[in-house]
Amino acid sequence: MSQARTNARKAGVQALYQWQMTGQSLVEIERQFNEEQRLKDAQKSYFVEIFHGVPKNLEVIDAALSEFVDRPVDQIDPVERAILRIGAYELLNRLDMPFKVVLNEAINLAKCFGADGSHKYVNGILDKLAQQRRQVEVKIKTAAVNTSKDETGGL
Repeated sequence: MSQARTNARKAGVQALYQWQMTGQSLVEIERQFNEEQRLKDAQKSYFVEIFHGVPKNLEVIDAALSEFVDRPVDQIDPVERAILRIGAYELLNRLDMPFKVVLNEAINLAKCFGADGSHKYVNGILDKLAQQRRQVEVKIKTAAVNTSKDETGGL
């Protein structure tokens, strides 16, 4: 995964957090990020996709997440909520991106921005979402891992 795309996700978390907390328009927040050079090392097209894609698909994303969270999505810590929404967006809309990559990136975002241990919470929820929404891909990946373990004697 490219560092520019990882940086786009990092900026996406910050921008979604700002949107969630202030209710400012997406256009205004995006303008601020551009003016402040916060997208300098990011893949701008991917930032735009996730930053506009999450709010555009918010109902579907929050409904998908609500099946696996222990409280209403609105009550999840705003940083974790932004990370979960990006991860869910990618799992639901970016089928070209392996689910393991989505989970790994979300875990790293939680380690970077979230509270201690939040990466475990984020991983647990997104892993369940992947198991449900990407069943075929998960089964293939699991079968490949089990086959390689069998061939190496379980190592």
